[in-house]
Amino acid sequence: MSMEPESLQNVFDGAFAAVTRAREAFTPRLTPREVGTITSIATGIAKVSGLPGAGFDELLTFPGEVQGIAFNVDADEIGVVLLGEYWKLRAGAEVRRTGRVMDVAVGDGLLGRVINPLGRPLDGGGPVVSAQRLPIERPAAPIMDRAPVTAPLQTGLKVIDALIPVGRGQRELILGDRQTGKTAIAVDAILNQRGRNVLCVYCAIGQRASSVAKVAATLREQGAMEYTVVVVTEGDDPPGLAYIAPYAATSIAEYFMEAGRDVLIVYDDLTQHARAYRELSLLLRRPPGREAFPGDIFYIHSRLLERATHLRKELGGGSLTALPIIETEAQNISAYIPTNLISITDGQIYLSPTLFELGVLPAVDVGKSVSRVGGKAQRAAYRAVAGDLKLTYAQFEELETFSRFGARLDEDTRRIIGHGRRLRACLKQPESAPVSVPAQIAVLLALIAGLFDGVPLDRMTDAESALRSAAEEIPAEALERLDTAEKLSEEDRETIIGIARKALARFQPGPEPGERP
Repeated sequence: MSMEPESLQNVFDGAFAAVTRAREAFTPRLTPREVGTITSIATGIAKVSGLPGAGFDELLTFPGEVQGIAFNVDADEIGVVLLGEYWKLRAGAEVRRTGRVMDVAVGDGLLGRVINPLGRPLDGGGPVVSAQRLPIERPAAPIMDRAPVTAPLQTGLKVIDALIPVGRGQRELILGDRQTGKTAIAVDAILNQRGRNVLCVYCAIGQRASSVAKVAATLREQGAMEYTVVVVTEGDDPPGLAYIAPYAATSIAEYFMEAGRDVLIVYDDLTQHARAYRELSLLLRRPPGREAFPGDIFYIHSRLLERATHLRKELGGGSLTALPIIETEAQNISAYIPTNLISITDGQIYLSPTLFELGVLPAVDVGKSVSRVGGKAQRAAYRAVAGDLKLTYAQFEELETFSRFGARLDEDTRRIIGHGRRLRACLKQPESAPVSVPAQIAVLLALIAGLFDGVPLDRMTDAESALRSAAEEIPAEALERLDTAEKLSEEDRETIIGIARKALARFQPGPEPGERP
């Protein structure tokens, strides 16, 4: 069907008239855009002039898609922390404002991914899918929005769950010299969250690429990546990335917490974070203080760790548990950064190089470790069996030190030392081998009942392994009461002790030759 020439001409005339009216009605608007200039470049920072409207912490863009954060906002120039390949920038290049602060992608699409603090994938798994972004710097939840820490976060490590319990919403510091197993404890805690409806965020700050690859491989092999987000900055990354990494990781974790989920976040480690901030501050000519750290070094960690909390039920009841890691030098836990973190957190787990060298793994020094939440976050069954263990262990260590002087010991002292050595042997645990709650309670009950006292020390590992296997025979109704009961009943106690006595019977020494059995 074809149109008449006259009708076609009318259509053209109408369209031309409409375009003419629209053109005449259009008023061009000029959008002012601030464009600055790089005046100087240093390692990880830049000085910029010509951006009078830029605010503190505003995100700026540089050539080559390099981003930066306005850190020093002075009258005549801005000191910028660069978050990308700063070695490609040159003085005189243009700088543009974005009008927003640094943010990061959040959401379920990040689970199972390895990303950097800018949200860019590092695992070769394609782009990160996310429909929402949150600022990396967010105010901590007000006091009135918080609930007490009452539910335990099981780490799967007997020495921690029994003696230094961690609650959901707590901040527990892990500190010790290098190569004493700090990361191993944090990774074991992540592995133990499988099937417990706890999401995890592992933040590696300035770590060696090989160390990060090892942790990621362990999480993947153990099936933990499906509920874990790994945020990575390596040692050769710009210091600005190391500085923003824990804040970006915390925003990712807060998204899940505000959705009513329980979250565990590990900062590995905040020593590197403090050093990166010191480097940036000195380059930006901020006044140095003690050990050349800037005066606000306490504030950068306190505003980070205060974001870990347990929210009220009206706000979803989610929780964010923080396990910051700090490295000490020559066992000096009273150094500047360690004491800052100890004062901010709700307790610390101290790892001793002496215990590590003796093969006591995990090398937790029970005497110097503490949880300021304590038994409030323990199940009633744990409190019943672990209440006096810390005191017993401390008495044993004191007597063992005294016995090294060669003094003659009475029978009671020898018995306490023998019991303590078996307690220490039971608290040993290999890496990546978390122990379930029923198995832990069975081992601890057998300890306080003296069932291990007759087991030779060289057979303790086999005996404890046999008892953990036998713990699977605990009746289902008793297991349910271990989780929910307000106290451990005598009936359940006798049931578990009976199972333990049967499992350990073959490890007890038999009668001497010629002696009646």
